[in-house]
Amino acid sequence: MVLDGSLPASIDAAVRALRAGELLGLPTETVYGLAADADNAQAVARIFAAKGRPSDHPLIVHVAEPAGIARFAHAVPAFAQALAAAFWPGPLTLILPRRAGVAEAAAGGQDSVGLRCPSHPVAQAVLRACAAAGIAGLAAPSANRFGRVSPTAALHVQGEFGDDLLVLDGGACAVGIESTIVDCTRGAPVLLRPGAITREQVESACGQRLRSREELQAPDPRASGTLAAHYAPTAQVRLMDARALQTALDVLGADAANIAVYARAVLRTRSPRVVMRRMPDDAEAAAQQLFAALRAFDAQGVKLIWIETPPDTSAWEGVRDRLRRAAAAA
Repeated sequence: MVLDGSLPASIDAAVRALRAGELLGLPTETVYGLAADADNAQAVARIFAAKGRPSDHPLIVHVAEPAGIARFAHAVPAFAQALAAAFWPGPLTLILPRRAGVAEAAAGGQDSVGLRCPSHPVAQAVLRACAAAGIAGLAAPSANRFGRVSPTAALHVQGEFGDDLLVLDGGACAVGIESTIVDCTRGAPVLLRPGAITREQVESACGQRLRSREELQAPDPRASGTLAAHYAPTAQVRLMDARALQTALDVLGADAANIAVYARAVLRTRSPRVVMRRMPDDAEAAAQQLFAALRAFDAQGVKLIWIETPPDTSAWEGVRDRLRRAAAAA
């Protein structure tokens, strides 16, 4: 059931469902999440079951305001506090030491927890109403089957899980890819997943250089969306530069079929059975459209999706990361 997320009655219905241990399709500025009370282990288990997600693959916990850090984390370093002050509410997740006895199932059994304060007005309304009802935070991974394309519209969520799931419609997601994840558990910031907030922005806000995984001896904590293969449509994704794309289209000529091409370059095909769609030149616009474009190609029944490799720049890093992982699922 899809409800208008701007209506107070819809927020009330969502909170009732969450208090009853049910799941909720929740819009955020990044992607739609599949939400449950982060401290209700049975409800969190329903998220893992619905998604087909391994129970040791942790979920991000969403809080209404930066002060929510204190409920779920301890020993928060100064650079993490600076990042929360700079980017919350917004598309940034911080991995922090988890307080004992909270969000254990959501954290996948780890002694760390991923926390985020989303900026979407519907998510904010739900989280604030939940806090007033005694729910401190919502575990909310992307509302899709594990490893598949993330949803950026309410109908995407309904298509994944059917009419039995309550979904709040908050419109198309403004960011379109998942949050930037920064590990804050090892004394220095480490980028675990790129997103709309760039490396340069993180470093400027916290006053420290982002460290690489190789520089720090402790292993990375497990985090959402960091598996080698992820974000994959049903069709096989292949990344190529513009010249290789045009060469492949020329070789196949009029016989090309069941192929979608998503590129910034202007390309030509002699086949009416090739689906051509232009990728935006702007990284933010490309991120916002990415998952919806992949879902649209699947809906058109193509078998192959050929995508022009994004530029190797910081602004494009989040899009590049999602596409590399999607291609690795082949």
